[in-house]
Amino acid sequence: MFDLTLSFDNGPEPDVTPAVLDILARRGLKATFFVIGNKVADPERRRLAERAYDEGHWIGNHTYTHAVPLGRLPGDDVAEREIDRTQAILGSLAHPQRWFRPFGNGGHLDDGLLRPQVVDRLIAGGYSCVLWNAVPHDWDDPDGWVERALAQCAAQPWTLMVLHDLPTGAMAHLDRFLDRASAAGARFHQDFPPCCVPIRAGEMVLPINRYVSHIEESER
Repeated sequence: MFDLTLSFDNGPEPDVTPAVLDILARRGLKATFFVIGNKVADPERRRLAERAYDEGHWIGNHTYTHAVPLGRLPGDDVAEREIDRTQAILGSLAHPQRWFRPFGNGGHLDDGLLRPQVVDRLIAGGYSCVLWNAVPHDWDDPDGWVERALAQCAAQPWTLMVLHDLPTGAMAHLDRFLDRASAAGARFHQDFPPCCVPIRAGEMVLPINRYVSHIEESER
């Protein structure tokens, strides 16, 4: 038996997200979709985010460009450009907890995730920073990720799984993963393991120093 929370990053994508939503609906499962701001700015993709919201899924902020990890991105207005701009686009779709997931550039939990000014903005803006403890690399191994994902679930009591509703072919195996997880005793949740949410509703609840870089003035 293990607990499992599903999350989907980097969408919405018209060729993938509807099928993911269909699978979740058929199974009665709720997830969180961490969307990219410049995608949701597109009307067709926004309609997909609206469908997910209407079906009971949570919508989270996954930066505006998803191009450079925020801990590596220079400039004094990083938080405003990447986080606040996306939150404004989400509008009423955003969860009251203001879920935000930083870009990990391959799922890395290191000091590339955040900068001091980003942390300050997350706290001042009442955001909740949602990390992860399972990344099976579905995007670069679309046919082989299921075994890794199941192994990650079996290795810990509560898994926050990061999958990607991207046109890689990986989500063709989502049903198989869910079948096998269920057979292994998965108990599905929509909320996140506390260990993966170091900032909740603007309050620092866990240490985050190892996720914070310090960019020198000369790099700006």
